[in-house]
Amino acid sequence: MASTRSGEDARDRDEGGRARSARPRDGLGRPLPYGTAGVERQPEGVVRRPQDSVTEAQALLDAGKPFHAHEVFEDAWKSGPEEERTLWRGLAQLAVGLTHAARGNLTGGPRLLGRGAAAVEEWARGTGRWRPYGMDVAGLADWARRLAAEVEETGAAVDAKASAPRLR
Repeated sequence: MASTRSGEDARDRDEGGRARSARPRDGLGRPLPYGTAGVERQPEGVVRRPQDSVTEAQALLDAGKPFHAHEVFEDAWKSGPEEERTLWRGLAQLAVGLTHAARGNLTGGPRLLGRGAAAVEEWARGTGRWRPYGMDVAGLADWARRLAAEVEETGAAVDAKASAPRLR
């Protein structure tokens, strides 16, 4: 990671010159001060078999790292077949919704959980595939809506690890 922290454009940049913060992150993806030990970032742009994406994302969710799980889903969304992009995008939205709900974003968390639930259901209805790669699409949508309602009702952040869904 190259850093251009002086001058007019004081943004960190990756090797390709794209703006990308080099700040360490916590388990929920929040930036920490430079020099602080953070959680290792999920590598980006990794092409995995769909089953491996589900397995890796579940391990990250189980560890209380939904932000990192979202990055796995995002890789699948960007590298997978066109006909599955809505599924993977919806799964990424579910993981980001959990991330925001755990961060205490009481508006954005429920909103993203609802969008993700709608996206995965729309995909399943359109394809007739309700259990892709062993995932329970209807169960995930129900989980997301219940968690969104809980956050809205209690007005409190959730524990990412305790609130993580079972994908399969």
